[in-house]
Amino acid sequence: MNYAEFLEAVGKRAEMPAAEAANVVGATLTTLAERVSGGEARHLATQLPEELRGYLYKDVDFAEQLDLVEFLNEVGVRAGTDGDRSAEAARAVLTTLREAVSAEDLKNLESELPKDVRRLLHPLDRGIGG
Repeated sequence: MNYAEFLEAVGKRAEMPAAEAANVVGATLTTLAERVSGGEARHLATQLPEELRGYLYKDVDFAEQLDLVEFLNEVGVRAGTDGDRSAEAARAVLTTLREAVSAEDLKNLESELPKDVRRLLHPLDRGIGG
């Protein structure tokens, strides 16, 4: 999946224009990178378009654990969105990420995320984010 395809998929899922999609992609991937180990973030980055890799860069291996509400708040602050919109945007980005990486890498990613945040990767679970 190339950069334009990634943004288009996020935009369609979240019903937003490409410019807004680019903003929420950056916000979500940056927040995600803080929640996983440095090795996992770097490995995920290798499977994404070059334009997105910098969002997953981190100097440390430390992963900060936040629950779903805190995760969505961080995405919202970075993207300039609020509650429901942040949840829709994060879900759209993580669903697209799920399609862009291998099954093994998805399993590794999920193993590092809290259960409630993991649910953002699976859009059919409607109990997410309010």
